[in-house]
Amino acid sequence: MKFKDRYRFVRANMKKNRTRVFMTVLAATIGCAFLIVLASIGFGIHRTAIKDITNGRLMTEIEVHGEKPFTIKEVNQLDKLKNTKTVTRKQRVENNLAYHLGSYRSQAETMVAYMPAEKKAGFELNSGKMPVHKNEVIVGYDFAKSLMKEIPEKVRKGLSEKEAQQKMKDSQFKGEVLGETLQLEIQQLRGKKVVKKKIPVTIAGVGKKPSKKWFLNESVFISEGVLKEIEAFTKTPRGIMNDPQNSATDEKYNVFTDVKVYTHDAGEVEAVSKKIEKLGYSTYSAQNELKEINVVFLIIKIGLITVGTVAVLIASIGIFNTMTMAVTERAQDIGIMKAIGAHPGVIKKIFLMESSFIGLLGAFFGTLIAYLFSYGVNMFLPVLIQQFFHEKPPENFYFSYIPVTLPLICIAICFGVTLISGLRPAVRATQVDVLKALRRDI
Repeated sequence: MKFKDRYRFVRANMKKNRTRVFMTVLAATIGCAFLIVLASIGFGIHRTAIKDITNGRLMTEIEVHGEKPFTIKEVNQLDKLKNTKTVTRKQRVENNLAYHLGSYRSQAETMVAYMPAEKKAGFELNSGKMPVHKNEVIVGYDFAKSLMKEIPEKVRKGLSEKEAQQKMKDSQFKGEVLGETLQLEIQQLRGKKVVKKKIPVTIAGVGKKPSKKWFLNESVFISEGVLKEIEAFTKTPRGIMNDPQNSATDEKYNVFTDVKVYTHDAGEVEAVSKKIEKLGYSTYSAQNELKEINVVFLIIKIGLITVGTVAVLIASIGIFNTMTMAVTERAQDIGIMKAIGAHPGVIKKIFLMESSFIGLLGAFFGTLIAYLFSYGVNMFLPVLIQQFFHEKPPENFYFSYIPVTLPLICIAICFGVTLISGLRPAVRATQVDVLKALRRDI
């Protein structure tokens, strides 16, 4: 019996019992849709978490930490490692400094960076140019927001929280800072007296806007020449303030507290990290975080698929019942096929084909419904959250996400379950007695 003949036989028999077959396919569709939708929630939240971690971060970046600050020799050692693209190094100015622009003042974080390495690592400017002269600096994109007029204590006391916030907003600098000359005020303790010095610096460039809206970049990059001027005035490394209780310090000059290694591509991060760790340093990269999250979500997704499979197994009871009834109703047809010499294997394949068709139809329609649900919930859920809870969901939020692998897993599960469900009725069909089956005509 050819495949085409078997297909026609199955199709004709399914048409005879449309209602029962329809209800069985519907049960399989609901089970398959439930499996995909349930698992898609795990995939969606996983994707949101991954995007949140990787957004604005370089996957080729490795943070390096040591027991002590890094010397230039140690930085160069890291730079010579195989597959290392560049190594960035920063010195943070540890002084109670302030920047003045007319009546505006800011206490932004200040650091010294080796700009060629920063540029190679992906540092970009929003406007302006890289510093050329000693007294030129680069400021973060949000530095202007940190420049504020001082609000007298008497004025602040009489304001409510909302009024105070508005007052602070009104006191912020509103213009463009590019090209402006700031007065960098540093200070040091001389005995019990605080002495101050001002160094003029010009803003040559403004850093690129951060990818995340909640992140404010107000930092300032000064040159090594300005740092040396600060150290000459404070007589301490990185402008550290003198401690009245302890005059001795073991801090060293020209050491780096913030060191990052960059590879050419993300695939080299793990190998380079292991090499760095062999040198006695600890490392951290976004990939470390991703590994932990991937393991957690893998367990969650397996759990959700397992729960969803239960719905498919429940639907398989309907398939088993449908196929058992089909064998009983078609006993005469089976008897005729046996009488004309049909092999039991052919009869078995016919009934397995029918149960497979029911399962595959359920998987197809279930997948279609799941995709429609996923699209709809991702479109309308953020609107509903904003409407009823007055809160905006995170950017790139996915409540449901269906990768290509998920429907394939579902189809495989559904196909396997329907084959198992139809196996017993198919075997029973091969055991039908020919004489008993044909006796009905008498």
